[in-house]
Amino acid sequence: MENPRYRILSLGAGVQSSCLLALSAEGILPRIDFAVFADTGWEPQAVYDHLDRLEREVAKPAGIPILRVSSGNIRDDALDPERRFASMPLYILNRDSLPGMTRRQCTGEYKIKPIKRQVRELLGFPYPQRVPKGLYVEQWVGISTDEFHRAKDSDVKYMRNRHPLISDLDWSRADCIRYLSSVSLADTPKSSCLGCQWRSLRDNSPAEWDDVVAFDAAIRQGNARANASGNPLLGEAFLHRSRVPLAVAPIDHVTRSERDAAASDELENGVANGCSPWACRGEESEQEQDDFGLAS
Repeated sequence: MENPRYRILSLGAGVQSSCLLALSAEGILPRIDFAVFADTGWEPQAVYDHLDRLEREVAKPAGIPILRVSSGNIRDDALDPERRFASMPLYILNRDSLPGMTRRQCTGEYKIKPIKRQVRELLGFPYPQRVPKGLYVEQWVGISTDEFHRAKDSDVKYMRNRHPLISDLDWSRADCIRYLSSVSLADTPKSSCLGCQWRSLRDNSPAEWDDVVAFDAAIRQGNARANASGNPLLGEAFLHRSRVPLAVAPIDHVTRSERDAAASDELENGVANGCSPWACRGEESEQEQDDFGLAS
């Protein structure tokens, strides 16, 4: 029977993945060989601070290296005419006043791609080398029972996803929060780049809020490279679904998806949709994209 070369954790530094790291470090779950954090370059400072704490207080004492990987800075890339930009799910107001959306590409580019690159290097077969058949890592993904429908396998044979919160523990997100509280990690933040969360920033981090508001204004005509190459967006782009500037958007309005999330204790910082490798919470955005089509 084939065995994995390594056991790794896809560490987003949110509730579920932090829980898995702590459970492994404590010996409740098997020991992982590495934890891999994919950095978009535009995470909230609270996430970076929490990641540093996890490394200092949980991972290092247990002998678990945290590997930080990146494909660039998602904010800077969007505003740089020389850089290819893998788009966030931006809300579009077309010239005919009909709504649309840009395709969500950011999770694949800024989360999954750098993790795959790191895994190939760990296995000793960096791209474009072919990874030999039967050589793979077991990758833990932090999905709990209330999100079991998001559990997916990897799309490459050299990575095999496992979901220990479901298969080993039958834990919900609420169970993870209780456990984190018991090990003094109750303040674990939401794992999502600044472009996808706002209420907590506005209320608790004015400088980051100002940064996101400025970014929202800067992408009104789409990404810089498309404009520079003569392919401008035929409409206006916004971060918020209301398709008005973020500074005046109704971010305190609770949507139906957020009410549903709150009822199942999923709601984090006022945002139901977040991003995680192999568990992107983008269904609602994709549904709107299907309903209205892409802006061209």
